[in-house]
Amino acid sequence: MNNLMRFTPLGDISRFDPMDFENMFDRFARTSLRPAWRDLEAIDPAMRMEISEAGNEYLMKADIPGVKKDDIHVSIDGNLVTISAEIKHERDTTEGSTVLCSERCYGKTVRSFRLDQDVMEDAVEAKYADGVLELRLPKKNGAPHREIAIS
Repeated sequence: MNNLMRFTPLGDISRFDPMDFENMFDRFARTSLRPAWRDLEAIDPAMRMEISEAGNEYLMKADIPGVKKDDIHVSIDGNLVTISAEIKHERDTTEGSTVLCSERCYGKTVRSFRLDQDVMEDAVEAKYADGVLELRLPKKNGAPHREIAIS
């Protein structure tokens, strides 16, 4: 018969050690900081993107759900494209009601990316429908940016 017991560090029986700062911080983080971490997560909305190249232009699609067209800004500087959007938080609470769970994110999000070639800013086409921003970014005629060899 085997009388050995498996050691479980999180078992029912534990010894109190006043100098055990690691476990004290873990307990504190689990109980006190959890609501604060949830609030921080809700502030950072994500913008998912897809960039492709077709002939003489770049095609970019970005998923920005829950944003009005007027709250999206696109700026182009050479080959640097920056997209910013502000998701506004609207809470419809009536008197006597309580929000039990809210996973909707809000806040400002910004994404920037560089392309291999400069973009003709005056010929860019932008369309926003059903939460998807589509950009057609025509390339400027000329050589693409080249990487400089370091000797």
